[in-house]
Amino acid sequence: DSANGDNVFYGEFLMNAQGEDVVAGIRTPKLIKELQAIDEDSYAQLLDIRVKLEDHYRDMMDVEFTIEEGRLFMLQCRVGKRTAIASIKIAIDMVAEKRIKPKEALLRIDPEQLNQLLRPIFDSDEKKKAIKSAKVIAKGLAAGPGAASGVVVFNAQDAVRVKNEGQDCILVRVETSPEDIKGMDASEGILTARGGMTSHAALVARQMGKVCVAGCGKLLINYKKREMRIDGREDVIVKEGDYISLDGSTGEVISGKLETIPSEVIQVLVDKTMTEDDSPNYKMFKKIMKWADKYRTLGVRTNADEPRQVEIALSFGAEGIGLTRTEHMFFGEGKISPMREMILAKTKEEREIALAKLLPLQRKDFEGIFSVMDGRPTTIRLIDPPLHEFLPHQVSEQEEMARDMNTTVDAIKARIESLHEFNPMLGFRGCRLGTIYPEITAMQARAIFEATVNVILSGKKVRPEVMVPLVGHVMELEGQDKIIRQVAREVMGETGIEFKYKVGAMIEIPRGAITAKKIAKTAEFLSFGTNDLTQTALGLSRDDSGSFLPTYVEKGIYARDPFQTIDEEGVGFLMKHAVKKARKARKKIKLGICGEHGGDPQSIEFCHRLGLNYVSCSPFGVPIARLAASQASIRDKKKK
Repeated sequence: DSANGDNVFYGEFLMNAQGEDVVAGIRTPKLIKELQAIDEDSYAQLLDIRVKLEDHYRDMMDVEFTIEEGRLFMLQCRVGKRTAIASIKIAIDMVAEKRIKPKEALLRIDPEQLNQLLRPIFDSDEKKKAIKSAKVIAKGLAAGPGAASGVVVFNAQDAVRVKNEGQDCILVRVETSPEDIKGMDASEGILTARGGMTSHAALVARQMGKVCVAGCGKLLINYKKREMRIDGREDVIVKEGDYISLDGSTGEVISGKLETIPSEVIQVLVDKTMTEDDSPNYKMFKKIMKWADKYRTLGVRTNADEPRQVEIALSFGAEGIGLTRTEHMFFGEGKISPMREMILAKTKEEREIALAKLLPLQRKDFEGIFSVMDGRPTTIRLIDPPLHEFLPHQVSEQEEMARDMNTTVDAIKARIESLHEFNPMLGFRGCRLGTIYPEITAMQARAIFEATVNVILSGKKVRPEVMVPLVGHVMELEGQDKIIRQVAREVMGETGIEFKYKVGAMIEIPRGAITAKKIAKTAEFLSFGTNDLTQTALGLSRDDSGSFLPTYVEKGIYARDPFQTIDEEGVGFLMKHAVKKARKARKKIKLGICGEHGGDPQSIEFCHRLGLNYVSCSPFGVPIARLAASQASIRDKKKK
């Protein structure tokens, strides 16, 4: 059965007809078992041939036949198409039947198929009806797999309000920014008009396990009217409060509410609403993961910013954290005000007063993560984005901020203007912030190390790894490294608690990759931030290239979207060079990848060939990465 993988003779036939009549759907076929009553001899022959073909090909076969005047003719056979669940079940059953080995079973499963086990999906009949009745109103990038339905909201505050009222919602934005974090968390799905596969919306959605359709260029969003239209569809107007559904696996936007089927694996591992014994799908998932871990040599970590995300990732088998983005923490409860106070500060003394308010808040965040990690390696990236992202851009929010901070709206506008950059992606961010304002680095390092001590005192182990972002010159890292190590000594001296830690660099601009030999003399680990490395190496904006990149892929200029799969010829060349030179400078340096490519099967295979120690991806991508890493290892050994 190609739908569920049950080991039964499954198929259809028609009397007085041709194969095209079955395929075209113009007549209703009969089930294959009904043939026995009509022509018992032919049916018996078919059963015998079915067994022969399956024994020979060791797979589920799609067979076509015809019967003419009582004589059976076999027309063709091929490996049958199947759903993800059927694919996994058939592979496991054939291992149990000793037809194939676990290695072959793993190679037969497309890692992306695991998404069907991990994510909610639409009821297939409802989805077919929606397509038939032209309810698919637009299509964007399939940026966050799964299915979600909810009422439309156009800003983060309304998403939180609607969620608190007990209703599911879909957050619709032209594009998202860090200040939308709470709304994204409150929504079931995220839909954006702009942005690519590694845009802010796509990155955060995958990390949170949210459904996301990004870069839907036909969306015409009007925030004032609280409605959206579809370019070229005069008949479609979606107002705030109307239901829409998102298929994050296909990129389809569907008007109305569609029922979803929850994932059994999530119910067992995350929600704890189902037991392992009650879930056949979970048992299959568990077996595949056990086989995968037996053969893979590449480590798998997760990108996570809060304890809940860490718990989910660990339940999926993550072995550590490869990236904690500290900037997302600043939008948590009570943190954005002191952060903005720090940005508005005119002197170092004023900045340090604001940073002193942030210190205990950051420390508490790190304590939560370290407690859940309990001794697993935890890579924390120092603040990365430009400061303007933390300031409000709407007049009403600027007025509220002015009241809270006892200043004028003009003063806030002036500071926002002074921070404005024509190209913030290449501007004052990453280690450049820490170089000009070393007190920011010192505060974050102190928060990390004080949290380390507090969690050690609670009886748990902690393995912090401090990562300096956007390093392009070794002197940038040396300056930051000196501050971090000085703070570590101070915390150990003040508390009397000794702890181990690492300081490393994020390689995300070409110069960092080219000069990796020098950087590795200071860095104890390097992690490739392939989202930005792709942008800077290819000269492509991950947020703006969506208008032409699909055409580039169609024309074969790029075989695949370089923001989804590593461009081995360009970005991959830089990575190879960096790995080779870094290992010359420091033989046992730890090397990993923490860009979104860390969850892409083809990119994972490249990372395996490159000899990296680990890949890091979003929590829901961990099982996919484990399977892809095992397949890379199996294929590699076959070649040798």
